[in-house]
This record gives sequence, structure tokens and C-alpha cells, in this order.
Amino acid sequence: MVVKRPQVAVAVLVPVLVMFGIGLWGIDRGGMWRDEAVTFQVARRSLPQIWQLLHSVDAVHGLYYLLMHPVLALHPGEVALRVPSLCAAAATAGLVAALGARLARPRVGLWAGLLYAVTPMAGHFAQEGRSYALVAAGVAASTLLLARATTADAGGNGGGNGNGAEGQEDEPVGRLARHARVVGWCAYGGVVAVTVLLHEFAVLILLAHAATLALARMPRRVWRDWACAAGAVLLVLLPLAVVSSGQADQVAWLRPPGGGTVERLLRSFTGPTQLVLGPYLLLIALALRAPFTPPARRGELSLPAVALPLLLLPPAVLIAVSRHWPLYDDRYVLYALAGAPLLAAAGAERLVVAARRAGLARREADADDPMRGLGGAAVPAPDSDLVRGVRVPYAATLVGVLAIGLAFVSQLPVLREDRDPARRPDNLAVVSAAAAQRMSPGDPVLFLPSLGRRSALAYPKGFQGTRDIALEEPAPVSGTLYGREAGPDELRRRLAGLDRVWVVAEPYALKSAWYPSDPTERVKLTVVGEEFVPRAEFVRKGSILRLYVRRAPTM
Repeated sequence: MVVKRPQVAVAVLVPVLVMFGIGLWGIDRGGMWRDEAVTFQVARRSLPQIWQLLHSVDAVHGLYYLLMHPVLALHPGEVALRVPSLCAAAATAGLVAALGARLARPRVGLWAGLLYAVTPMAGHFAQEGRSYALVAAGVAASTLLLARATTADAGGNGGGNGNGAEGQEDEPVGRLARHARVVGWCAYGGVVAVTVLLHEFAVLILLAHAATLALARMPRRVWRDWACAAGAVLLVLLPLAVVSSGQADQVAWLRPPGGGTVERLLRSFTGPTQLVLGPYLLLIALALRAPFTPPARRGELSLPAVALPLLLLPPAVLIAVSRHWPLYDDRYVLYALAGAPLLAAAGAERLVVAARRAGLARREADADDPMRGLGGAAVPAPDSDLVRGVRVPYAATLVGVLAIGLAFVSQLPVLREDRDPARRPDNLAVVSAAAAQRMSPGDPVLFLPSLGRRSALAYPKGFQGTRDIALEEPAPVSGTLYGREAGPDELRRRLAGLDRVWVVAEPYALKSAWYPSDPTERVKLTVVGEEFVPRAEFVRKGSILRLYVRRAPTM
């Protein structure tokens, strides 16, 4: 099959534009949630301050903060915070389309890219001011580079066979082939290295790529070149892995995956509505039905050989490890989503091919029937698209696009709901607005625990003029996320001189079962509980604002 470059360009560009449009819709939600707020306040620090922070916390996101630093320096706002993720999601949709076009045909790429774009999970992380959409783009790019590198490697033997003029004539060609091979594998290794530095769990893509090479029965030369690139990636990752292992307390909130983990991830990858889930799984099953379509020769990549390991291996490994050492969250394997639309598009292509073959066989039978052959009509070519006997260019492609459009419409309520700030764990803008309405200049504020300070760091205007009674050293100067607080004795002394204090607390911090290990946090609980009584309370999702006044002296 001859693939025309304009067809490939259209197949790639359309999903990019669709993903960009879906991601742009509602990107200004009117508030950041806690993780986005961390990106917002850390990336706006000076480079030395960011470097100082990474030695104690959040090293796994260090490269992302450094990349976001110039972005937020240009325009520090919520939309600017999310634009890199939006662009990365759009790029991922295009890369998925390019993979489908390369491994199958342009319309398969078009369908796969559009399926990726309309998946609610992709739209969700296109509007997150975190690194996960960038990681997904890096994985998709590295997978495409793997396909190109293996093609160049398997096809280039480098050099002539003889010692005469023919060998001399082939020598420049051999050098060019070797150069292309080296450049291809260097590009692959470089992109994977940057991707794992954006998030170290992306290293699981190397397992998926190794499985792809095994399924394709690649020759030893390809394995050697891939192993060199993978080894270089692991060497680059090693320092980050060592540092982040000392910061493992950051993921202490994770729990072992439960019985519904796999089903939730499946619905996130394919679509949460039953109307989409059933046909999606059916198309994937068709794509995986042996033999693969198109049949792959030894050393040749097929679409299922690329997409299936990408879809299954990273989530499966992380879930298995997390049963003993909890590390799993669905956002950590967002990049594996790309495998699902590729397989579904391959299944749709197989369905089209089967329908065409059945139609061709029926027309040939009609042509052989003397009662039907009187009209002398010619039998159409196998690649022609017929609708009610009329040839329509790209009819199958358009039908597939229409089906994806119907899937988008059926998931529109899910996408609309996801744009509601209430869908996030909290909304720090609402907390800051509540503080601005109820607190007066000079009012003392106590954050319980100290991470409750994130609302004031993300939206300082709402707390303007108030006194942070426990703060000893601000977050940027102290090299911490939320600042360094005074010691227990000094905090007792400060609280002793207060008649009233506002407490901004996480909901769990006001429950009797919570017993903090930090002595300063224990002093907050003890002094406020014993010496103050609540006067007013305002509850916002993820935070509680409570006014305490000093107890009246007992007679």
C-alpha cells in the first residue's frame, strides 16, 4: 500500500486540533487544587531555591518544576500553569496518530488519535498543572522513535559485500545507514531519559518496549542497540532514584490496590460509559485475534506488538509491586493509555477489511451468476468504498470518525462534569476567598497541620494582613514546601498572648483519632483544644476555617 504524505499529515493534525480544543474547553476552572498549587508556588521560586527544595522533597518532580519556571515567569496564572499539559496532551494525540499511520495506515492513525483525544482521562490530565501529560507525550514520542529506529536498524546492514568497485560504491551508503541508526537510537534514548526524569515511574516503558522487540522477534543487532540506549537511560535515572528513595514519605498516603482497581483503570482508559466500553473492548479483541493484521514478518513491528505491551505492562507491574509496597495511582500510568486507542483502531480496521472481503466475494458471486451479469457491470476494486452502490471516497474513514463522534457525545456529560472545580480533591481559591471574607487585618492564623498553608501560598491575597502565628521561616527561604515553623515552646509562648485565633485545618486534623508525630503539631492541638473554644466554623471542600476564642477563666 502506498501511503501519501498528505494523508498522514491530515491523520496526525486532526487529532492534535481536537485534543487541543477539548483541553482548552473550561481550562480556567477558577481555582487550583493542592498538587497544582505546589507546582504554582515552587516553579515561581528562584532556581537556587528550587534546587535547595529538591534536596529534601519532591525530587521526582524536579525537572518539571525547572521547565515550568520560565513559563510562570512570563505569566503567573492558572491558565499558564495548565497550558504545557494541554500542549503535551495535544502532541500525544498526534503522536498516537502517527504511530497508527506508521504501523498500519493513515486512517488507523486518525481513528486512534481521535479516540485518545475524546477519552475523558486524557482530557482530565490535559488540564492538570502537573507533569503527567508531559510524561505521556514523552512515552508516545519514544515509542514512535523506537519504531523508526528498529526499521533503520533492521534494514541497514551497512556496507557492500565485495572488495571491488561495487563495494566502494556502497561504502557511502553503508556509512549513511550506520549514521542514521546511531542517530535514531540516540534520539530514542534521549527522549526516554527526559521522560523518566519527568517522572521516574515512566521507566516501566522500557519493559513494554522490550516486550515489543520480543514479540517482533527482532534480530540480535536491534537488541544490542536497544540495550545500549536502555542502559544509558538507567544510568541517567540512578541519581534521581537514589535521592527520591530517601523521600519515600511523600507517597505514604498511597494504599495497596483493591479489587476494583483494574476495572476503574480499564474504564478510565476506554471510557466510563457502558455505551463506549463494550464496543471498545470488542474492537480490542478483534485487533488481538491471531494472526495480527497486517501479518508481521520476523523483525517487523506490528501495531498489536507495540500497543499491547504499552497498554498492559506498566500498569500490571506497578499494581503488582504496590500490593507489597504501595506506589500505584492511575495518574502514574497515564502514558499507558495510548495503547488502548491504537488497539481499538486496529480492530476497527480489521472489521473494515473483513466487510470489504465479504462484499467483494458477494459481488464476484453475482458476476458469475448469468442472471445477474446481463448488465455487464464491472466488479469494483477491493479498495473502493461503496455506499448503496455509489463509490464514496474515504467512506470507511468517515464512518469511523462518525462513530468516534458518537462516543464523544455519549461521554460529554463526563467531560462537562470534569470541568467542575468540585471534581478535584479541593479548591484552594475558595478557601482563600472565605478567609478574605471573614478575617480582618492583624488576625492571627494557625494552619493545622502546616501543609494547610498551601491555600495562603497559592492565593496570598485572601490572607493579606493576617499573622501566621506559627511560621518561623517562609517556604522559599527555608527550602521546604510549606515553611519552617517555630518550635513547641516558642509556639506556646506566641499562643499564650492571643484571645482569638483562626485555625485553617485539614478535615482529618480535627478528628480525635489524629495524633501527629511532629511536636509542634501536637502543641497546636493541645493548646487550641485546652485553652480555646470554637466560636464560628466555615467548611470548604478539603479545608475547615474555624474561629477559636480563649476560654473564660473559671472561678
